[in-house]
Amino acid sequence: MSALSALPFLKPVHLRSPRSSPGGQRRHTLPASEFRCLSPEDAVSVFEIEREAFISVSGDCPLHLDEIRHFLNLCPELSLGWFEEGRLVAFIIGSLWDQERLSQAALTLHKPQGSAVHIHVLAVHRTVRQQGKGSILMWRYLQHLRCLPFARRALLMCEGFLVPFYQKCGFEALGPCEVTVGDLAFVEMQHPVRGHAFMRRNSGC
Repeated sequence: MSALSALPFLKPVHLRSPRSSPGGQRRHTLPASEFRCLSPEDAVSVFEIEREAFISVSGDCPLHLDEIRHFLNLCPELSLGWFEEGRLVAFIIGSLWDQERLSQAALTLHKPQGSAVHIHVLAVHRTVRQQGKGSILMWRYLQHLRCLPFARRALLMCEGFLVPFYQKCGFEALGPCEVTVGDLAFVEMQHPVRGHAFMRRNSGC
């Protein structure tokens, strides 16, 4: 059994009633909303969402298609996708890191003995933005990490305008990140991962 299938808060969540046929009988439909780990087969859908979300803003993507496949092969348990009626609408991809702070090498490496989860990217499909899906997905992802015995903290780097969003998700700023991408500079942030997963959602996220 996978870690995800054992966690109640990551099982499919039905957000609306099943559709009915004209005769009143229910039809079999895909779950209205489902959270699960991603697989290499999801890589193209992931990249399409990421490319639209990032290229228009920064001119590049945090992860290219081959890098997405790389991480989804090595550590799929550190990813999470949100699917609505079988369609990917938002995702997070992470890998393990074994240093106190992120360095340039963290962009491409997965350190299996590490205890810090480096969150490479969180992206939401353009058609469902401004609906709070990013913060909900991050909350579920952090709950998932709390059930992984090797995870001690989550790390990410973001541009300054995104700091308030991640602070609302419970992250704290560590200061300027060593990593640079072209002319872009980043703030490094962390979130402790400890204890057991809680069933009650933090309404402040």
